[in-house]
Amino acid sequence: MSEQPGGVESAFRTAGGRVRGRGSGDGVTAVLGIPYAAAPFGARRFREPQPAPAWGGIRDCTAFGPIAPQSAELPGAPAWHPGDEDILTVNVWVPERADGGALPVFFWIHGGANTFGSSAQPDFDGTALARAGLVVVSCNYRVGFEGFGHAPGFPDNRGLLDQAAALRWVRENIAAFGGDPGNVTVAGHSSGGASVVCLMGMEQTRGLFRRAIAHSVPGVFFTAELAAAVTERIAGEAGVAPTAEGLLSVSPEALVAASDTTAARCGTDPAAAVHAFDPVIFQPVVDGAVLPADPLRMLASGTAREVDLLVCHALEEYWFLHAVGAVREVTTEAELAEFAEALRLPAHLVDGYRALLPDAPVLDRYLAISGDAKFGEYTARLAEHHASAGGRAYLARFARRRGEARPWHTADIPFAFGNLDAVGADFLIGGAPDDHDRALSRRMLRSWAGFAATGDPGWPAVTADTTPVKSWAVPGDQLAADDTTGLRALWRDVRFDLLRPGQTAGHRPRPGSS
Repeated sequence: MSEQPGGVESAFRTAGGRVRGRGSGDGVTAVLGIPYAAAPFGARRFREPQPAPAWGGIRDCTAFGPIAPQSAELPGAPAWHPGDEDILTVNVWVPERADGGALPVFFWIHGGANTFGSSAQPDFDGTALARAGLVVVSCNYRVGFEGFGHAPGFPDNRGLLDQAAALRWVRENIAAFGGDPGNVTVAGHSSGGASVVCLMGMEQTRGLFRRAIAHSVPGVFFTAELAAAVTERIAGEAGVAPTAEGLLSVSPEALVAASDTTAARCGTDPAAAVHAFDPVIFQPVVDGAVLPADPLRMLASGTAREVDLLVCHALEEYWFLHAVGAVREVTTEAELAEFAEALRLPAHLVDGYRALLPDAPVLDRYLAISGDAKFGEYTARLAEHHASAGGRAYLARFARRRGEARPWHTADIPFAFGNLDAVGADFLIGGAPDDHDRALSRRMLRSWAGFAATGDPGWPAVTADTTPVKSWAVPGDQLAADDTTGLRALWRDVRFDLLRPGQTAGHRPRPGSS
């Protein structure tokens, strides 16, 4: 095998063939765009992922592979081009090892509303985490209709099945890169975090990982009936019947366009929305086959108690979505009441936010309730349910703010990855990082690395009786012995339910804490 300066191998043998990566000059080799499954198009379209064909010689893996069909163009990341088909690839960052021992594996799943994004985004570069002693893996998977749309006669949740296939690739191949296949942590943010907690309860991934990190998990999951109703709308925009034959006749590019049009209607017309005030039209589907139940109920049942769980959410999640124009504007008390009615939120909850935030304008109260409804409360409840069922769980909050940049959705990720200087990170964090930011990044990265290695992020675990919470902040962090804030108390009797056709939201007041 050839070597990079410092003794890091640049060629590795996988089950599919040999691959060559590129050294970064700091003791880390990046091996990019390795196929873990065959191209999911043609006869394989809408099907479960199939094995990738083997190759001869040494495959050059020095650049990211093509991304899944989508219309988004993200800073510093490649765009999708019609005809790109070999989209199911993994990337591996390999650190130099002094003793030759197997290293913990960190497996990253990108977010993007199940509609866009890729592993090639600059803030997901695994170099810093690899320098901390991890073998870092990330993957591309099908998003949008290709990955999460309901196609009659084909499996739902194809994006989740892709992720499961990538984890099987890790089990079979990661030892060749110096990783320990018995010590794998799966991590993700936003829709990627939802994927993580889905994978915890799926039979297809049982035994493939020991730990899970889920940041800002959206608590929205579809029934099969609602997924089928979304397909009807998209098929209508594409001008075909919502059947397997009709959908297969539409090119990936045209299906992206039809999906974008459907989502745009949902974002501007409440009557057209899949569920009120939210333009996201693709979610994991509780189909009883791939995904047996929604993650909150799966964790509460103890089905994944053998997997350690670390969750985190940002303190003001929805301010980011408002800043980028991804959510509706709510500025009057009448609009706030309409929002609360659409989500079936109890009156005491809306009144409670008004009492706890007496000087906040309506928009800020709306964003606070929305962020807690979709991300914050659901994420915290995952940790509490997991602990109550006998699992080990930890809770953190991202509370760092600077100028106009609040502790909002996605701002925590460049800190945890150690990529504060990545393209696009300046918008997320409010400008160039200062010394306090870099110190916070080092603390968050060490926490991820420590949890992946040992299951301990550095603070007490949640128990059946108490919820310790770590708040990441500058100039220093805080640790509360129990998460008993007034805002959390308001949510105590609000239940998270699946979304069904004709139902406007997944939140319903009911005794208990499901």
